[in-house]
Amino acid sequence: MAEPSTWRKDRVVAIFFSLILIPSFVLSQNSSGNRDAIAAALRDHEFDKALQLLHPALQRAPNNAELWAMQGTAYAGLGHTKEALASFHSALKVSPDYLPALQGAAQIEFEAGSRDAVPLLQRVLRLRPGDPTTHGMLAVLNYQQGDCAAAVPHFVKAGALFDSKIDALHAYATCLVRLKQFDKAVSAFLKALALDPSDARERKWLASVQLLAHKPQDALATLAPLLQSTPDAGTLELVSTAYEDAKETDRAVSALRQAILLEPQNVNLYLDFATISSAHQSFQVGINVVSEGIALQPGAAQLYFARGVLYVQLAQYQQAEADFSKAYELDPNQSLSAAAQGLAAVEQNDLDRALTSVQSKLARKPDDPVLLYLQADVLSQKGAEPGSPEFQLAMRSARRAVALQPTLGPARGVLAKLYLQTAQYPEAIEQCRKALQSDPADRTALYHLIQALRKTGKNDEIPGLLKQLALLRQQAAKQERDRNRYKLVEGDVPSTTQP
Repeated sequence: MAEPSTWRKDRVVAIFFSLILIPSFVLSQNSSGNRDAIAAALRDHEFDKALQLLHPALQRAPNNAELWAMQGTAYAGLGHTKEALASFHSALKVSPDYLPALQGAAQIEFEAGSRDAVPLLQRVLRLRPGDPTTHGMLAVLNYQQGDCAAAVPHFVKAGALFDSKIDALHAYATCLVRLKQFDKAVSAFLKALALDPSDARERKWLASVQLLAHKPQDALATLAPLLQSTPDAGTLELVSTAYEDAKETDRAVSALRQAILLEPQNVNLYLDFATISSAHQSFQVGINVVSEGIALQPGAAQLYFARGVLYVQLAQYQQAEADFSKAYELDPNQSLSAAAQGLAAVEQNDLDRALTSVQSKLARKPDDPVLLYLQADVLSQKGAEPGSPEFQLAMRSARRAVALQPTLGPARGVLAKLYLQTAQYPEAIEQCRKALQSDPADRTALYHLIQALRKTGKNDEIPGLLKQLALLRQQAAKQERDRNRYKLVEGDVPSTTQP
């Protein structure tokens, strides 16, 4: 589930509007002369008046850190953040540890979501080590930057500061999930749910984390109020998972069937059914249900993979091979490694832009094996025909990549694919086996090996390889389910990563 845009960083920043300490000079009553008048103007939010008083005062005392910080406060009150920040930094040049200036500058940088707030806040902590507000601000900034390892200790030291702030509790809990501290994440979500027990999304988020923490009974208790009305498919899917984890398979299947009736187009529900069917040796039942999903979603490669795995369990290898072949046909990006998928253009299915990006880098580093591999892979994904200049370039690139880095398994996988296209089956077999030596979990190399052996009539090895492929696919499906559960927490739970 994608991150919603409804909880942006300004919502967390707003938490601190009522928490930032008012600079001490604003409350000071023991200053004399103009300082009292300036402080009073600031206290009364008469910022223009304060600036009128400050300009001549600074001309008389340009090295007075308090006056510079007062000017920064006045500019900030008028919304002139650039001038305010400059004033606070002028105060810090005079007195590097002047607390009101540090706080003022840190607040401006924090509200902008800038990492420049971090060293300022760290200096504040050196002066006031136990200040929960400063720890809270550092927690949020580190969370915004995706640094949960740094954020969590500050969340802890912020203490009860966030206990009534649901957005901040979400941020803290999400970080705990990322760090796989599931029990602590459950506690944070319980606090969030207590703030609004009627919120169905809160219950789903909490239940998801309870499942990650292997507490299915707790998850069922959390979801119980949602089952008293008309539950949606997402709730029923969580309920099914909880029942299965609690060894109540009949109830798990019943909940999942209800979910499928509500959302018959939802591919994940059929995949869940395939997983339960496989775990309980009900392979034909699983095949029947997944086939219903394929009838509704004939372009879903995942469903063909899932059904292929079930066929393997029944030793129906011809049907399994046909399903795997269809899956790879529908999802050609299966051959792309993590390095290739990391290209933004590839992620957006813009292979032309991906190729341009790779080739521009190759112009600077012509002997980079990974770049050569990527060029071969992207050209292959673009459908380069055997004999064409593009195909020949792909072949040269893959061979060169393998020569430069023999252990680069994905490059051997691409080379094997190219050999298959040119009917060089023994060469393809050799490359697949070497790719699998580098990475025994390379499903694409394994699939191409099955293809090449079939073409050469060496069928004895194929059933065992199909079983191996099915096992790898099951493992990948489990990892995907875990990732989806993380996504439920990390994606649907509000995030401050958006600017």
